[in-house]
Amino acid sequence: MKKGLLALGAVLTLTAVSCKKSESGNKSVIKTDSSTTVVTDNNGKIDSVTQSSSTVDINGKKTEKTDFVYKATDGTLVKVIFKNDPKESTVAITSNKKTFTLPKTETKGDETIYKKDDMTARVKGDSLHLEQGNNIIELKRTKI
Repeated sequence: MKKGLLALGAVLTLTAVSCKKSESGNKSVIKTDSSTTVVTDNNGKIDSVTQSSSTVDINGKKTEKTDFVYKATDGTLVKVIFKNDPKESTVAITSNKKTFTLPKTETKGDETIYKKDDMTARVKGDSLHLEQGNNIIELKRTKI
């Protein structure tokens, strides 16, 4: 009985000592997470859609990711992630466990165009117009 208690005490002591968390690591990476409501309209009205965004600062170079949920006309929900970093800006569109990542090709006024191969995404305000071949899909930003 005493041997069992001694063994249990030794295991608990080793577990407590080995689970010590170290806070050291790469000090040049700063990550900021936020969930905010943003102003998206040119007239200053606050958009009712809540977004999730994160900014990572690596050696002075900022990378920003913003996640939104869009809804298709048939009711399908689509996750859309906009990523802006010093090298390029992209949009990643995920639906039915498939993700399509399109690089930004141009900006015309308040419309941004992302394109890769035969797929084109046109983002204007709260709407995303997706074209692939002869298929056209209209998406609107929504709350979950």
